[in-house]
Amino acid sequence: MKHLGKVAVLLGGDSSEREVSLLSGNEVYQGLLQAGVDAHLYDTQEQSLFDLKKHGFERVFIVLHGGAGEDGRVQAVLETMGLPYTGCGMLASGLGMDKLRSKMIWQAAGLPVPDFAVLQDDTDFDAVEAKLGLPLFVKPAAEGSSVGVVKVTEKGQLAAVYQDLKQYRGAIIAETFIGGGEYTCGILGSEALPSIKIVPKTEFYDYEAKYFRDDTEYLCPADLSDADEALMRQLAMQAFEVIGGRGWGRVDFLRGVDGKLYLLEINTVPGMTTHSLVPKAAAQTGRTFSQLCLEILEHATLG
Repeated sequence: MKHLGKVAVLLGGDSSEREVSLLSGNEVYQGLLQAGVDAHLYDTQEQSLFDLKKHGFERVFIVLHGGAGEDGRVQAVLETMGLPYTGCGMLASGLGMDKLRSKMIWQAAGLPVPDFAVLQDDTDFDAVEAKLGLPLFVKPAAEGSSVGVVKVTEKGQLAAVYQDLKQYRGAIIAETFIGGGEYTCGILGSEALPSIKIVPKTEFYDYEAKYFRDDTEYLCPADLSDADEALMRQLAMQAFEVIGGRGWGRVDFLRGVDGKLYLLEINTVPGMTTHSLVPKAAAQTGRTFSQLCLEILEHATLG
């Protein structure tokens, strides 16, 4: 693939999701090699971003989950260097990584999100529990892969959970429980991929269930009616476009027991492991993993 030039697969990094990034990055690397791309692994914990051009790289495939690789900082450096890269730009990356800001933007755009509250030291935690109801979920706004997500099931537990989560950067959010199922919808260019229903054997779709357990069920096609499938794909594209997304991504949903769909969060650098969801959805469209990697790379751009 001479027209794509020498490609750096950025992986690893120093975020809380480093382990998953290494898994994803190695899968992407193999997929690109299979497609005939001159791809090379580039761990940003061990090699400086500023040396990319010195090493002759002409294009970058970002597989850094969380931290600087997903919140816009790496994208800003690549923009400055004039190196085309995969996925969202600086602003969309920052908004996507910040669950609070993305929720606020979706809410302002009239898109459906679960009721939530921002927790602070002076929060009336009993009042939040009463307003959102139990159980509820608490999460750091700036982490991914379900890092730090806690399910609160007992009255009076919220305050202690908040104290435990203050170790993470960014806001801490409490969110009402939506009990009709977890879904996700991948995006590739201007196409919303088939939805997937996630059926974890754990209490919820946590870090372990996402990456390391083999008993999580993924239903693709999902169990939605044709109308709800079309609505989920439409909402996914709207949510992606509202934050300025481009290239590829994944939008996660919750479904109420009444069937209503709610936007949960957006992933601007989704997982690309053997357990990951965008590859599963792409396979339903007839794309091999290698073809998916190549298509994502071909969307690499600046600006």
